[in-house]
Amino acid sequence: MEFIRITSIEDPLFRSMHDLMKEVFPPEEVLDYPLWKEPLEDPGIRVFVAVHEGKVVGTTEYRYYEDWQVAMTDFTIIGGAGLGIGRFLARKRWQDLERLAAESGKPMLGMFAEIYDPYRIEGHAFGGVKPMDPYVRREVLSHLGYKRIDFSYVHPSWENNGEAVEELDLCFLPTDEEQAEISAALVAQFLRRYYAVLANKPHAWEAMVDGLEGKEKLALLPL
Repeated sequence: MEFIRITSIEDPLFRSMHDLMKEVFPPEEVLDYPLWKEPLEDPGIRVFVAVHEGKVVGTTEYRYYEDWQVAMTDFTIIGGAGLGIGRFLARKRWQDLERLAAESGKPMLGMFAEIYDPYRIEGHAFGGVKPMDPYVRREVLSHLGYKRIDFSYVHPSWENNGEAVEELDLCFLPTDEEQAEISAALVAQFLRRYYAVLANKPHAWEAMVDGLEGKEKLALLPL
């Protein structure tokens, strides 16, 4: 299996990747095809596909914030069972992030991720791919070490229509397994930068981030 970076919407592998996203994710979680041009060309955004026998079978997007020493996993898609795609993507991503942290001269403190709450996303089939089932994904990510950040989370729809999406939790994978809390200011700063690309943010999101800025620490809870 190959781990190949995508940097242009003209790459034939990107069409396959985008089709896979539309097959697996709800519409509000998928950025329109032409809007991918700038993100793919941004050196700070890392989009990779897993290619098996010439076919895109998985994909992941992530980024590293050197100034905060944290990463963000935007998404991971497993296109089929029985190939070890999830393990392959997670291992390759972590190796790449460790290299980026080493180049910065400072250790990575951890990685954010939005993780579906299976009790709030019931009814979506996620392309019929069992490894993408929210119950399965949440348990796997828990085993990897992700913890739920203790606050009520909403995020702006990627359809940029000002709607609030409420079926996910914001989570954090600390490199220190004993870490039990995270700076609320860091979470707020991260969210403002991460969602700066979306002009139409819901009032619920703005109120949520404003509330975080008034706090000091947030607990990291088991998934």
